[in-house]
Amino acid sequence: MTTSGTPCRAATPLARRRFLTGVTAGAATLAVEGCARGSSTSPEPGTTSISNDNATWDEGYRSAGHALKKITGYALRPLSNPSVTSYQQVVQMTMQTSKATDLVKWASGYQLKRLARAGGLTDLSHVWDTYAAKGWVRGATRETVSYHGKVYGVPLYESYYVLFYSRPVFRKLGLSVPGSWAELLHCAEVLKRNRITPFLASQVGGWPAIEWFQEFVTKVDPRFYQKLVAGQASYLDAPARQAMGLWHDFMRKGWMTSPDFDQARGPGAIKAGTVGMFLHGTWQAQGMSAAGMKPGVDYGAFILPSVRSATPKSVITESGVFTVPARASSHTAAMSNVGAWLAPPVQRVWSDFLQDSSANPTVRSANPVVAQLQQDIIREHRLPLIRYWEASPPSLIQGNTDDLGGFMAGQTSPTTTLRRMQERAQDEWAAWRRDEA
Repeated sequence: MTTSGTPCRAATPLARRRFLTGVTAGAATLAVEGCARGSSTSPEPGTTSISNDNATWDEGYRSAGHALKKITGYALRPLSNPSVTSYQQVVQMTMQTSKATDLVKWASGYQLKRLARAGGLTDLSHVWDTYAAKGWVRGATRETVSYHGKVYGVPLYESYYVLFYSRPVFRKLGLSVPGSWAELLHCAEVLKRNRITPFLASQVGGWPAIEWFQEFVTKVDPRFYQKLVAGQASYLDAPARQAMGLWHDFMRKGWMTSPDFDQARGPGAIKAGTVGMFLHGTWQAQGMSAAGMKPGVDYGAFILPSVRSATPKSVITESGVFTVPARASSHTAAMSNVGAWLAPPVQRVWSDFLQDSSANPTVRSANPVVAQLQQDIIREHRLPLIRYWEASPPSLIQGNTDDLGGFMAGQTSPTTTLRRMQERAQDEWAAWRRDEA
């Protein structure tokens, strides 16, 4: 996530990536000096520097760093990039130079695979194995932080995509949390009848266009989604067409906000009762509190039901990672902090700051709404699915995200959108596999 939880901008084309990999150290220095907010990347005794793209988390890093220092002797020193669009470029330019920070915040999945493929990252497999032996990581997430069998990232957090809702509004209208698709539709109808837009849907910033796409596809058929993002199914297959049809129907009925509705206004809209439900990552709990809402009192959250009761239950899961550049100036200190990052005392501080779920499954969220979601995921044996943004080659995801934004804006039909997405998938998967050969 970047500012307010948005993901980093997708990768540049292949030629551009190769250019960035070979950029000179002098150009990298200029980029860092122009974009990093904080002190120098030069070593400071007793600290490890973090390159990150979300200045609003700096306080949380420092607080978690205090807990880390009690274990490792090293605190955390965040260096925030104020320009979201330049963050990935700066990281790639500095990764293999003396300007590399000790730790780098990055996305998991194919975003991490792309970075690892360029070289310059430390193999963290032994750190993962130690965590696994202690039960501090979920085995199912190993693949999302690996490249060619080696682990290159330690989970930074764990968020779930859910629908936030106003408890007072639901109570006033006699609505209960929907446990089935039919009940979800009933909630939407009642909200609309009372002049409340049922769902927030946005493409502001580009990336939010993926949210409803991934939800509709996974709630139609989560196994199909796994094949789709792995390049083993087509965007023109029946489950994808059904998902887009449902989405189109929701928009046609006026159940969704205009696509230019800024998600930053989401918590305020829920509080004011102008929007009924807000699909977003559980990290948005922090924004709900900032809007003056108490968890479990003013707002709740639930996972979107499956379209058919027989469909396996699933949940979209997002996790950023910490990576360690091989040329980090304080490499030993960085490895110490990465090795202790998921320790419960550190994660309790970090999780409390985020008001979200820890990547360590033994740490329960202090936010009662998120804690209840954690219990639901375990109780219902929900299939965890990687977020669409990290699930396939970055250039494929970026192009398809743009197409989904056009669909939301009414520029293309569901069929045309899916056709364009499939054409791009064929090209980009072929390019990715050629690069792997």
